[in-house]
Amino acid sequence: MKNIKLSLLGVVTSLMLLTASCNKDLEQFPDNVAQPSSLPRLDQALQSNPNYSLYYALVVRGGQLSMISDSTKLFTMFVPENNGVKQLISALTGGAVPVNAPDAVFLGVINTQIPVEQAAALVQYNTIPQFITTSSIAPNFPNFSYPSALNPLPSVSSLLRLGVYPSVTNGAWFNNIPIREINHLWSNGVIHVTATLAVPGQRYLWDRISADAELTYLKAAVERADSGVAVGSRLQDYLSTFGPDFTVFAPVDTAFQKTLTGLIVQGLTAQGLPIQVALPIATQLASTPDVFSNPALASALSPTNVKGILVYHVLGKRAYTNNFPTTETAVPTLLNSGLPSHPGLKIKSTFTSPNPFVTAATVKDVYNNSPAANIILNASPLTPDPIGTSDQNFINGVLHKIDKVLLPE
Repeated sequence: MKNIKLSLLGVVTSLMLLTASCNKDLEQFPDNVAQPSSLPRLDQALQSNPNYSLYYALVVRGGQLSMISDSTKLFTMFVPENNGVKQLISALTGGAVPVNAPDAVFLGVINTQIPVEQAAALVQYNTIPQFITTSSIAPNFPNFSYPSALNPLPSVSSLLRLGVYPSVTNGAWFNNIPIREINHLWSNGVIHVTATLAVPGQRYLWDRISADAELTYLKAAVERADSGVAVGSRLQDYLSTFGPDFTVFAPVDTAFQKTLTGLIVQGLTAQGLPIQVALPIATQLASTPDVFSNPALASALSPTNVKGILVYHVLGKRAYTNNFPTTETAVPTLLNSGLPSHPGLKIKSTFTSPNPFVTAATVKDVYNNSPAANIILNASPLTPDPIGTSDQNFINGVLHKIDKVLLPE
C-alpha cells in the first residue's frame, strides 16, 4: 500500500451517515450498579461484534487492549460502528481512501498508516475511566466535563486528562457528536454507539485566533487588552494554557469593522462633526486592525475598555451549540467575575427536524435590542479546526465565529 498522509489537524468530514436516526429517543435505565461478571468484558464485546471490527483494530493498533480488558476497573466507551470509522479515516487521508472502499483497505490503513500514538490518543479520548450511563448525566447547561483517558502532557504530570462532554440535552451527544445508541452494558463498563469518533483538540484557542485570516481584529484587540500586562497574566496567556476551559464567541473582521465604525462615528458627531464628515473618517480608521493601536483612539479603545468587551465574549465553561438552550437564556460570562450583577449574554440554538444538528444559533448582548449575533455554523456538520466556524474543539475550549460584536453596555 502506498504511503498515505494522515492528519488529525485539518481533517474535514462530511458525514453522510448523520441523519435524523442519530438522535434516538433516550431509553430509561436504572442508576449505575455493578455489572454481573458473567457478561463479556469491553474488549470481548468489541472483538465479537463485526460492526465494531474497525474500531477494535484501532484499539489494537493503539495498544489499548490492556486498558479495556482490565476487569478490576470500569470504563465508559464511545464507539462508532464501522461506517463512522470509515468516515474519519477517509477524511484523515484527504479522501485518498473513499468511504466505499472495502473493509480490508481500511484495516490496512489502520494497521500500517495510522501512527500508534495517534490511534492510542483517539481511543483514549473516546474513553472515560468511569462507569457512566445516560441516567447519570444531568441535562444541564453547560456540559459537565468528565476526564477522558487521554493525558495530553504526560511529561508535566501523570494526572492530567483532557475533558470530554457527554450530554443528554437536546438528544444524546458526546461533545458535538451524536450518540446513536446508548447504554450497552458489559462486565467492566458501558458502550455508547456514536456516529463517528470525537477528535481531541490539537491546538490552543490562541493558536487559532492568532492565525485565522478572519480574526485579525480579534487578535489585535487581545493584544491591545494585554498592553502593559505581565507575561503570564495576559488574555493570550490564558488562551494558550492547558487548564482553562473556555467558550469563545469570536467576532469576524467584518463585524469588528462595522461596530468600530459606528462607535467612532458616535464619538466624532458628539464632538460636533456632521455625519457626512464623520462617516468617511470613521470608515477609514476602522478599515484595518491597526485601529486598536491608533493613538487618536487610545482613550476610547484603552486596554481596560477593550478587555471589558473581550471578556464579555467568553464563557468560563465549554459549550457546544448542540447543548445550548432552545429558548433564549441568559448565561454569565467572564465579565461577571468582576461585575457579578451583570446579566450576561443570551444564547439560543434551533433544531429543525429531521436534521439532528443545530440549524441556527444566536448570541445576544442583554442591553442591546438590535438583532442577536449569529453563530456562523459549519458549512458541513462537524467540520473541525482549522477550517470550521462553529464548535471548534481546542485543548482549552471551544470557539464559535459570530457575525457581530457584543457590547456589555
